[in-house]
Amino acid sequence: MKCTQYYPVLLCEDVAARAAFYRRHFGFRALFEADWYVHLQSAEDEGVNLALLQRDHATIPAAGRGADAGGLLLNFEVPDVDAVHGRLVAEGLPMLLDLRSEDFGQRHFITADPGGVMIDVITPIPPSEAFAAQFDAGALPG
Repeated sequence: MKCTQYYPVLLCEDVAARAAFYRRHFGFRALFEADWYVHLQSAEDEGVNLALLQRDHATIPAAGRGADAGGLLLNFEVPDVDAVHGRLVAEGLPMLLDLRSEDFGQRHFITADPGGVMIDVITPIPPSEAFAAQFDAGALPG
């Protein structure tokens, strides 16, 4: 199967409020906007997309209608996680995991959107020697 694009679609109660959150804090812009669905794209990278869908919309099969995006963690890799962390703290976002460096090759923190979806903001860093051995040579950060 040739995939031409891949992006998550978050089921949510208030599509407009959730879209405003991602616009304000993560630099997205709307490519399509209706009261029940918004397709967002990063203003800095057109390959980064996210969609929001009213959780009880008729296009969702009955088995999933009314559900929330529980158990989901969105990862955003950025060039300078420290700068993003400082900005989001100043903007009042909750910090579920404080900024820290991990031996497996990430400097990151975790926040959440208004619906409780966790957001992991990451800058890859060189991993410890033990973790470096687990990476494919072409995927080794730093």
